[in-house]
Amino acid sequence: MIKQAIIPLAGQGTRLLPLTSVFAKELLPINGRPGVEYILDECIEAGIKEIIFIISKKKQIIKKYFYSDTLYKNVIKKKKDPKVIEEYKKILKYKKMIKFVYQNKPKGTGDAVLKTKKYIKDKYFLMLLPDDLIMKYNCSKSMIAMHKKYKSSVMASMNVNKKTVSRWGIYNLSKKVSKNNFFIKEVVEKPSIKNAPSNKAVIGRYILPKTIFKKLLRQKPGKGGEIHITDAIQSLINENEKFIAHNFAGKYLDCGTMSGFIKSNIEIGKL
Repeated sequence: MIKQAIIPLAGQGTRLLPLTSVFAKELLPINGRPGVEYILDECIEAGIKEIIFIISKKKQIIKKYFYSDTLYKNVIKKKKDPKVIEEYKKILKYKKMIKFVYQNKPKGTGDAVLKTKKYIKDKYFLMLLPDDLIMKYNCSKSMIAMHKKYKSSVMASMNVNKKTVSRWGIYNLSKKVSKNNFFIKEVVEKPSIKNAPSNKAVIGRYILPKTIFKKLLRQKPGKGGEIHITDAIQSLINENEKFIAHNFAGKYLDCGTMSGFIKSNIEIGKL
């Protein structure tokens, strides 16, 4: 069973400027809750026991959010507000599960994953990207069920507009595994519209093998001079490591852009 998850949080959030000039994008409220809490709750419901946050020194505010014990205790002592008490209990629960590692230079998602190498204990682990919220249905839980059944790595999949393929890692699929699941033949990081193998995109949920660290240690920078997790995944696929594309059932919300962030607030408010 998969018990550990990693969440890269070191990104600068430039697409959400000016909000992120003073505040971490992962703490921006979505329908009254910091966005990262939706990711944490997804992990907990999926059976995850330990979560590793990858932050930078510039984003210490994220760590501070989970370590504001003195503030909570003082407020509770003065007011004894049940809502504040409940919120503090929730924060304490999260804090017990979280470890922090640092990626101080923006070298890509692959480099961020590599920072967690010494903490990963089992053969497989879960990675979630905080810009991607999947509501109504727990994507991580369904992916873990697929992993358990097929003993394979699994990545979330969704059809995207062909005009936007250069934003994503794009799949070329091989044979069908089951109704909503396919083996992956190829994954290409941010291809041009002309060179995209399909319009099936990697959405920010991955079950990855521990063997990926060996690939990342030798991985050369790819597009944009960054180390991409998709390039390391392709190296494993080339060596016959199985990866499944999982077409998830939940509602996808993109919180990484200003328009997506505004839409997410509206959509979650309707749930």
